[in-house]
Amino acid sequence: MNLQLDGHTQLLCLLGHPVSHSISPKMHNESFSKLGLNMAYLAFDITPDNLKTALLGLKAQNFVGCNLTMPLKTAVLPMLDELSQAARLSQSVNTIVNKDGRLIGHTTDGIGYMDSLLDQDFHVIGENMTILGAGGAATSIVTEAALQGVKKIYMMKRKNKTFQEAVDFAAKITQETSCQVIVLDQNDHDALRSAIEDSRLLTNATNVGMEDDKNSLVPPEFLRKDLLVSDIIYHPEMTTLLKDAKAANARYMNGKYMLLFQGAASFRLWTGYDMPVDYIKETCFS
Repeated sequence: MNLQLDGHTQLLCLLGHPVSHSISPKMHNESFSKLGLNMAYLAFDITPDNLKTALLGLKAQNFVGCNLTMPLKTAVLPMLDELSQAARLSQSVNTIVNKDGRLIGHTTDGIGYMDSLLDQDFHVIGENMTILGAGGAATSIVTEAALQGVKKIYMMKRKNKTFQEAVDFAAKITQETSCQVIVLDQNDHDALRSAIEDSRLLTNATNVGMEDDKNSLVPPEFLRKDLLVSDIIYHPEMTTLLKDAKAANARYMNGKYMLLFQGAASFRLWTGYDMPVDYIKETCFS
């Protein structure tokens, strides 16, 4: 990487909490350097309480845009001027484009996830899937999967005060696409087992298993050989869920290539150029 910073360098960044583990800065800065773009990408640890202040400051500096990670993907919605179709449906934003002072919210998480499946030569269009969680990443994945033609999606959600919100979201996606989305109680193991049995793909879109968390939301005996088990977490590379999948001789994948391909989609929105994906795989993901 050979970034040359000067008075014309344009700023992009990642906002979230925590962000110190993220490889997004390396991924984007390597891409800028490779393509000769005078841009720099930094990571800022931002909580929902100071998000509005951070965005105002970035906007005052005429930043190009930013990525958002947990826990900001839904908290940012009232602060934006416009939403893309996928962001509107999912009510989640992971990418902001500053267009002439107007902040446009997009979600590339779902695109990144679906592209990561294709990269592994796994096809889920016309099939059923089960997803754990109903947060920003989960709704983005569900939205894009539904738009692309997944037949049925089971969303496993804790039955807490936001459960009805997930039910309403599922009804909206079912109405506006050809995909049936069903929300079930995450703690109902009979429902979870039945959903997984009816699916070719199981995805963890929660933070359970991140860093030192040794937990998994899925009993190991629910996994099987002909199931693809994926986790949007990439740190650690092998969560307990993925270790259980490996032990069950199931196919498995972590979230590193979802990160790559959602980043590539964000990169295109900001720059108009295609990210050099093969080069980034070699330099950032090997």
